[in-house]
Amino acid sequence: MIKAKYPTGKFNEIQTPFYYYDLDVLRATLDEINVQTQKTDFHVHYAMKANVNPSVLAVIKNAGLGADCVSGGEVQAAIDAGIPASKIVFAGVGKADWEINLGLENDIFCFNAESVPELEVINELATAKGKTANVALRINPNVDAHTHHYITTGTNENKFGINMEDLDQVTDLINTLSNVKLIGIHFHIGSQITDMTAFHNLCIRINELQENFIAKGVKLEHINVGGGLGINYEHPNHFPVPEFEAFFKVYRDHLNLLPGQTLHFELGRAVVAQCGSLISKVLYVKQGSSKKFAILDAGFTDLIRPALYQAYHRIENLSSELPVEAYDVVGPICESSDTFAKGCVLNQTKRGDLIALRSAGAYGEIMASQYNLRKLPKAYTSDELK
Repeated sequence: MIKAKYPTGKFNEIQTPFYYYDLDVLRATLDEINVQTQKTDFHVHYAMKANVNPSVLAVIKNAGLGADCVSGGEVQAAIDAGIPASKIVFAGVGKADWEINLGLENDIFCFNAESVPELEVINELATAKGKTANVALRINPNVDAHTHHYITTGTNENKFGINMEDLDQVTDLINTLSNVKLIGIHFHIGSQITDMTAFHNLCIRINELQENFIAKGVKLEHINVGGGLGINYEHPNHFPVPEFEAFFKVYRDHLNLLPGQTLHFELGRAVVAQCGSLISKVLYVKQGSSKKFAILDAGFTDLIRPALYQAYHRIENLSSELPVEAYDVVGPICESSDTFAKGCVLNQTKRGDLIALRSAGAYGEIMASQYNLRKLPKAYTSDELK
């Protein structure tokens, strides 16, 4: 079993806080993805929004994954990383004209279109360039992923996608757009999904939609089911690689692909989360009236997920093997929400100890900010620190 390794001696030489990526864990993760998708018509596009660290992207590109982008900046980063444009899909409910033009100029694989106005603009811009834009309709399947409401994206109350009751109108419109080609349909029902039933329910809905398209004489070349597979935040050492076998098996067993149809996935968190940690140092241990506070030099400017989503990250003291105590682990930001965990059990902690906030490879470094005029965290990899 692969397990993240921490070169703590070298950590002591680096200014904290910083991100650390164990690229051996990342490579093991990518190897498992490739094992589970070999000899299939499954194609995985890495969701760039999770992490665009250049060293991480280089490993992902070398593993043969494509890219799922939700902004022009991500499209450009994917191209700069050497990911072929023929493997780039571009989603997002609010694509600006310059972003659409960037995709057209680079002949990306597909735009995942989310509304009638967007389709009309894509057609207009493609016509001006004398190009035909491949599009997949992002359909809101009204499947509840039963996850945090901020990261649920597949129900009628969400801003994303085309509602099923509007689908006939949209497909009729596409027939009038001369520079748009419908090549598929796209879904993404949410994030951090660990109950495979949600994916099974999505398969059932897609099968129903396929029958409707067939009845209308529309042949779809591609189905894109998005991502959403969760990870084990509680036990990153025991479960460093997500449940890819069970995830892909759901689609093999329950999705009725037509002959020649390809199936596309957009995995982000499941690819990079477990390889990354935020490394911080303890500034002070403060005794409160009824609790102890471990005050770190990292704050929600470095890792915002606990403040934004009330998300859990396993926290470990890399410097101590003393008996455990309970601490509220907090940062230095002038906001009460700058709290990583309450009542967190750590080995006895003192000023200067190195602390690892685990499973931070996804939505960590990429969401960092400079609030309070703090510096953005730097990042290092296991390859660099060997």
